[in-house]
Amino acid sequence: MSPTLHTLRFPGAILERGFWLYVWDITTASGGAVLYVGRTGDEASVNAQSPFTRVSQHLGSNKNANAMRRNLEARKIDPAGCTSYEMVAYGPVFAETRTWEEHVPSRDKVAAAEKALCDALTEAGYDVVNKIHCKRKLDDALWQEVLAAFAEHFPKLSRARSASIGEL
Repeated sequence: MSPTLHTLRFPGAILERGFWLYVWDITTASGGAVLYVGRTGDEASVNAQSPFTRVSQHLGSNKNANAMRRNLEARKIDPAGCTSYEMVAYGPVFAETRTWEEHVPSRDKVAAAEKALCDALTEAGYDVVNKIHCKRKLDDALWQEVLAAFAEHFPKLSRARSASIGEL
């Protein structure tokens, strides 16, 4: 490959730590589009990183942090061969907390919204490369807020806006 000039532009706000939801909109080498749904807010610590921190981790070589890379490769998609990556991030939904007692409720609400978002995108006909397994209770007010925000970028989600939580 010959050297080529590339650019990366992002708003400074994406550096803020906290509980975020995000969707990667990826164009593959063949021109197809796939999505990856994620969140910030650790399961094992009180950390809630910024979405920007997840950029390199998702595409890096650390098997404990590169879930997006692993999901792409499982689908026989070469991450380096993809023609574009666009992260659509919403948040921070909640601020990063200092104690486990404060962290868990925020983490659980965002985790449930992550699953609902992944399911809604899949049901709307988007090709989502990952599946979210979460049995935490979905907060309806938060879900409607998240759904409205992501529907701005993913218009097929507008059909899900009228769906009840039980239908997703």
